[in-house]
Amino acid sequence: MRIVFITFLLLLTGQISWSQSLRVAVAGVSHGHAGFILGRPDKGDIQIAGIYEPDVAVAKLRAKQYHLPENIFYTNLAEMLDAVKPAAVLAFGSIKAHREVVEAAAPRHIHIMVEKPLATTVADAVYMDSLARRYGVHLLTDYETSWYPSVAKTFQLVEDSSFAGKIRKVTINDGHQGPKEIGCGPEFLAWLTDPVLNGGGALMDFGCYGANQMTYLVRNRLPVSVTAVARHYKPQVYPKVEDDATILVDYGDTQCTIQASWNWTFSRKDMEIYGDKGYLIAADKNTLVQRNNERAPATARHITATDIRVYEDPFRYLIDVLNGTVKMPAYGLYAPENNVIVVRILEAARESVRTGKTIKF
Repeated sequence: MRIVFITFLLLLTGQISWSQSLRVAVAGVSHGHAGFILGRPDKGDIQIAGIYEPDVAVAKLRAKQYHLPENIFYTNLAEMLDAVKPAAVLAFGSIKAHREVVEAAAPRHIHIMVEKPLATTVADAVYMDSLARRYGVHLLTDYETSWYPSVAKTFQLVEDSSFAGKIRKVTINDGHQGPKEIGCGPEFLAWLTDPVLNGGGALMDFGCYGANQMTYLVRNRLPVSVTAVARHYKPQVYPKVEDDATILVDYGDTQCTIQASWNWTFSRKDMEIYGDKGYLIAADKNTLVQRNNERAPATARHITATDIRVYEDPFRYLIDVLNGTVKMPAYGLYAPENNVIVVRILEAARESVRTGKTIKF
């Protein structure tokens, strides 16, 4: 009820309108994914009112890259929020900086969307969630795999048709050849490879996808235990953080193996679900492989947004959450309830790596 009231106030003050564009601010542009919003085609539904970036060189770089006027850039977050009065703020800085964004935005009744994962520590995640609840604002975490039609269709088949039956094993693989290897800029690498600013290396960067999707599948159940191993295959490239991690998340009646790496031969984001009746493999954004008959081979399907309702644009999803067109379920991929659990899993994985022991919940 409080969120509805706050949204009504935003309507009255002109910060948000169902017939006009959503007024947003961007907090940080050092993230390689900043292009998702800065380079987004103008659809008339979003207006970037201001951009906070403390590093002047990075601000100038982004202004040049995306042909943005320099007068919309600020070096002080609070000053920017007070000056432009956005309805929502989008965080594209370090993961650690997400807390600062929520601390500034929530008391001003500004909704927040951050890039994955939600936070580097459980303490920060819980605090950010509590602030959002206290001030009645939405707090969303964006993952690329949330946009995938193949993932949405896989979830539908698991939930609606029991295509695969009782789920026993899930394997989720995410990553690429390495951020330096694929050409991430120095402003991104500076914090992505920092154990404090990113919370770790590949374990955080790509382990979060699997934790997010599995938490959706089990409807926010906490696991029984988490066991993880991490490797430094390229210490000369990534001396401070691990570049490969395997995380076993056990729920007692089912388990998930998360393989997160900066050492894959090719970029990948795929999910395999095995049940007692069949299996489903979301091989990429649009490919779904399925089988539930011993006498029939697996079939591959090309899945698009015409086959299953899915928001392929996360900012359109944000708009519809704010205007009440859609309601985020608590276990939803963007939801804070889900994403606090994601950080719990990741923190337990880090502790398992540090101690060499299984971490029990």
